[in-house]
Amino acid sequence: MVQMGKIQAWIGEEMAPVELVEAHRQGLRHRAVSIFVMDGEKILLCRRAAPGQDAPWESTCCTHPEWGESAEACALRRLRNELGIEGLYPAHADRVDHRAELGDGLVEDELLDVYIAFARPGMRVTPDPETIRATRWVGLYDLAAEIRRHPERFAPRLRFYMQHHIDRILPALIR
Repeated sequence: MVQMGKIQAWIGEEMAPVELVEAHRQGLRHRAVSIFVMDGEKILLCRRAAPGQDAPWESTCCTHPEWGESAEACALRRLRNELGIEGLYPAHADRVDHRAELGDGLVEDELLDVYIAFARPGMRVTPDPETIRATRWVGLYDLAAEIRRHPERFAPRLRFYMQHHIDRILPALIR
């Protein structure tokens, strides 16, 4: 049963439903999902709608499965709800560990399921303006160069992927 508002976090050895903010406050290891929607060698990036701040660019979707929700179901739900994208079939690309200090004493300690989905010809992207402020398509090599020049413009998780896991996440694109 999916429990809205609670994510899947480990408390000791047990998985338990926990509020996301509480998981970050306590630095609890928790499940997360990232999705990269590709069009050829271009990646769809998103900038979240964050009140009062200039949010960094992220992968197409970054999210947390609700309690009782599978990672794949979460990926499909977020593509639909945040970007209006339906009819894609994300493939599981990898599972990686990611830990980062978020500031203000918050810690992100995630076991990430990473998915790749390939855009259909003429696919429309219709972001929910309350969730997504902007989107853009960027070539993989241009993205890598931009991250080297201006790392502050990108979410720590996206920088982490590009620096440590790109060969595992997007191997067909970097040959």
